[in-house]
Amino acid sequence: MECTLCNTTLHNKVDEFYFICDCCGAYVKYKKYYLNSEEEKERYKEHNNDIDNPGYQKFTSPITTAILENQSPEELGLDYGCGTGPVISKQLMDNGYQVILHDPYFNLNEDFVNYSYDYIFSCEVFEHFYNPKQEIEMLLKILKPEGRLYIMTHLYTIDIDFANWYYRNDPTHVFIYTSKTIEYITDKYNLVTEKLTARVIIVSKK
Repeated sequence: MECTLCNTTLHNKVDEFYFICDCCGAYVKYKKYYLNSEEEKERYKEHNNDIDNPGYQKFTSPITTAILENQSPEELGLDYGCGTGPVISKQLMDNGYQVILHDPYFNLNEDFVNYSYDYIFSCEVFEHFYNPKQEIEMLLKILKPEGRLYIMTHLYTIDIDFANWYYRNDPTHVFIYTSKTIEYITDKYNLVTEKLTARVIIVSKK
């Protein structure tokens, strides 16, 4: 099996379900444990993504706040993987921002690739990518020069008990990032890291 980001052959098994990539540092799920599309969709329906829920608004607020600080209402944004409750888009639109939504299960919009975006945000989505290389390259293709990519995902660090970690134990999570993975991505695609925390990554095109 190869890493779905850097195409390196995977040899080091973390456990029955995951390999660790020696090249990019990602934790990659063994493909035989992928859910099928119906199973995956049903799992997503279990998420409580109520756009009017203050707790959900607070959870997504690091991305919302960063966009409000860095982007203007005149610019065009893409909510990639907006899910059943596009809370960030709702709050941005309430502030006069222009946002296009796309989600393969809950808001299919095949036309989204025909626009160029000043910023793209993806909240709790990157860990679901079966082919992160393909997804990232597609997003960067439709992102304008100097445009920003806002990512919310939980990076793995060595102080986390991987076996019992909620991210590892979500059956829809197939690709888990580390700081080394983000460094690989920024180096490979010539990106500037503007913010890198355990939960929020902001990168821009040079």
